[in-house]
Amino acid sequence: MGEVTDKDIPVGAGDILAGKYRIERVLGAGGMGVVVAAQHITLGQHVAIKFLLPHACAMPEAVERFLREARAAVRISSEHVARVSDVGTLETGSPYMVMEFLQGRDLGQVGAERGPLPLGDAVDFVLQACEAIAEAHSLGIVHRDLKPANLFLAQRADGSSLVKVLDFGISKSTGNDGIAQASMTSTTAVMGSPLYMSPEQMRSSKNVDARTDVWSLGVILYELLAGASAFTADTLPTLCAKILTDPPQPLQHKRPDLPPEFVAVIEHSLEKDPSKRFQNVAEFATALLPFSPKSRLSVERIVKVIQTIDASASSLTVPTSSQARPAAAQTNAAWGSTGAPPKSNSGMWIAIVAVIALLVVGAGIGGFVLFGRKAPDALAAGGSSATASSPPTAAPSAQVSAEVPNPVPVASASATATSTTAAVPPVKLDPSKKTPTPPATQSAKPEPTPPKPTTPKGGRTADPFDQR
Repeated sequence: MGEVTDKDIPVGAGDILAGKYRIERVLGAGGMGVVVAAQHITLGQHVAIKFLLPHACAMPEAVERFLREARAAVRISSEHVARVSDVGTLETGSPYMVMEFLQGRDLGQVGAERGPLPLGDAVDFVLQACEAIAEAHSLGIVHRDLKPANLFLAQRADGSSLVKVLDFGISKSTGNDGIAQASMTSTTAVMGSPLYMSPEQMRSSKNVDARTDVWSLGVILYELLAGASAFTADTLPTLCAKILTDPPQPLQHKRPDLPPEFVAVIEHSLEKDPSKRFQNVAEFATALLPFSPKSRLSVERIVKVIQTIDASASSLTVPTSSQARPAAAQTNAAWGSTGAPPKSNSGMWIAIVAVIALLVVGAGIGGFVLFGRKAPDALAAGGSSATASSPPTAAPSAQVSAEVPNPVPVASASATATSTTAAVPPVKLDPSKKTPTPPATQSAKPEPTPPKPTTPKGGRTADPFDQR
């Protein structure tokens, strides 16, 4: 679809929607929808309202995804997901969704403006996103389209950074949705943004689980620190081939100041074989904690959420030293068997052809972000996800000590960490639950100044294949 015009937008400035929302201005538009700023007439509250564009309203799958996104958003209570407060339908039949209004920038814009981020900041941002994803996974929902543009950096009332996960529009339920689930994701459908898609998602978006989100979070963290993507190519087929077969570009070449232990965590999150990757976001978060001590509470919350879907997983010993090591992940049948990447070149090229065809023909249905770049300081958060009927009956986890180690002096929650001198008593978790536990953190110390950012080939590192 070409550029969105005024006639495509179902409302205009000054219009009153549902007798209570006064439309103010367009915040941005994508290939499938538009987001406008509005004000609640009685409360004086600013909100963001998302609409589907006329051509999208003619697509039953697009309408269904839109409504499922709104229903699921109210189920995820994390502060790291944009709130949805209302839904409705215009006289034309076009659905709309009323969401909280956010001010700030997405992490794609932050990276473009600031270049490679300090280690502590980048890890903190990703761990905040992990909180939202952990709750989604506990509800049986896999996001499948995590990328910097879908992580929105806002601020709390005290000025501290607050990351919101946006656009669960192509999320997948791992529960038993029956016919509804089958109709929303075909057996071979490929959805998402190629730069951040896991190898198994390249082959089929239907046959993915929580570990595909772990991969995407690892790629995002790599990009925030390197100022460039983990996989680069001049063409989409070449990019797909690299993701399926090649290791990521060595992070230490772009950021030699990063600790080898941290680089090992990133490499572990980007294992081609899902069974060799971190098996859930709790394992990933636990491994990242030593590199952002101020995020300790986030990690504890992630661990507790994953406990709710814990089963008798294989034991895992989390290192208690200040050095992070990749967790020895074990395959767990509860998430399904995904298997190692096929070694056949023919299989690889079949996957590449499928990705290209489906991105070109159908990506607009599921992979849209309903806001653009018109007003980066006042963007609406695109609310959350597809509805899950029930969480998985058993989810991968790990058996470790139930006591969180005593922290050393913890850094503050400001963007630039400053150490304090007070230590927090150990937090007791339920010993009956088997779950990864955050390792002891190391003393906060000044982080090396990241090298001057280099502009990657093709300019900005945001996904060049994003259909927006």
